[in-house]
Amino acid sequence: MKCAEVIAIGDELTSGLRLDTNSQWLSERLGELGIRVLFHSTVGDDLAANVRVFREAIQRVDLVVCTGGLGPTADDLTRLALAEATGNELVQDDGALAAIRAMFARRKRTMPERNIAQAMFPQGSSVVSNPHGTAPGIDLAVARENGTACRFFALPGVPAEMREMWHETLESAIRDMTDGGRIIRHRRIKCFGIGESDLEQMLPDLIRRGRDPSVGITVSQATITLRVTAAGDSVEECDQKMAPTLETIHECLGDLVFGEEDDELQDTVIRLLHDQGRTLSVAETGSGGLLAHWLSEADADAVSFRGGYVTRGEPQDDVTAELIAQFGLQSLEVVLAMAQGTRRKFSADYGLAISAFPNSDADGAVPGRVAFAIACEGGADTHSTPFAGHPEILKPRAAKQALDFLRKKLGNTESL
Repeated sequence: MKCAEVIAIGDELTSGLRLDTNSQWLSERLGELGIRVLFHSTVGDDLAANVRVFREAIQRVDLVVCTGGLGPTADDLTRLALAEATGNELVQDDGALAAIRAMFARRKRTMPERNIAQAMFPQGSSVVSNPHGTAPGIDLAVARENGTACRFFALPGVPAEMREMWHETLESAIRDMTDGGRIIRHRRIKCFGIGESDLEQMLPDLIRRGRDPSVGITVSQATITLRVTAAGDSVEECDQKMAPTLETIHECLGDLVFGEEDDELQDTVIRLLHDQGRTLSVAETGSGGLLAHWLSEADADAVSFRGGYVTRGEPQDDVTAELIAQFGLQSLEVVLAMAQGTRRKFSADYGLAISAFPNSDADGAVPGRVAFAIACEGGADTHSTPFAGHPEILKPRAAKQALDFLRKKLGNTESL
């Protein structure tokens, strides 16, 4: 098995009204089976467009998995497009029709005549059972002029049905098709506190194309993810391949690394607090409650995060009108008073605060600064950072800077 393509079908996807999560999920599952996905295609509910996309996919990859377009309505065109793309007639499968009728009977509903269309399949294909839906899938091997074949699977677009059919049928069928059972493994390393290009310079030759294992780098809202990928005949072989690279990453980046896989900074902070038996409360101005939202989600058992408050700059607890007038809302003095006040208010071991935001940077202007503070029984610490960058990233980056500030303090409690 060399490569695959995942196709998502539907006007709701091409119009942007709905996000295509099926293709992401399928690509992850195919990768786990050692199959490299080279193409993602998204096509609307148009017969000619579907036929063209199917024909192109069949010629350029060994495996196609598509989702959507298997319903009973006029805009469900997958079975018709696949028949036309492969030169096969549509024929009725009596077993599939009986299963559809039985599904309606169990639900005590009369089957509309239009649902008969869901029992029509390109000649030569097999039915992929859909235990909890009326749209069975399609399994078709398509011969190509060069003597090779492409395996084409069509699944419904409903995520729950699609995933069940994958686990019940496709996973084992595709595993049987793979050469030697090779698998692909990924490890994601999460980093924060440095720019993408600066971080890449800290990694000696790790991002080089053609390297085995490969290392990719992506950035989302100031969090950098390093994705280490290895292929092998077993999980153990892949892990052994990745181990030296993972060790090098940790050695080179030190405490810029805060977690792995799905970890976010709030997960790491909650984990550290829990391990140390400590609690946290927050006070926010510029971040508008984002810190509290993240922390409450990460601390599902409500053990480590006590709560917090959001202010728009009015006096609150230890933050007096006189203090604001004297130092300003972005000052270290005010943010420190916020951290001390929230700690006392919620009887927490740590108080973490974010100041008000200055005006976002303008062309040629020196950016203002956003201030952070941590307060605990052993002391307090403050710092500030420039408030500059794209407007969409300013709030989440500041909230992450606050969490990273606390993360590093929790990792070195003697620094407070």
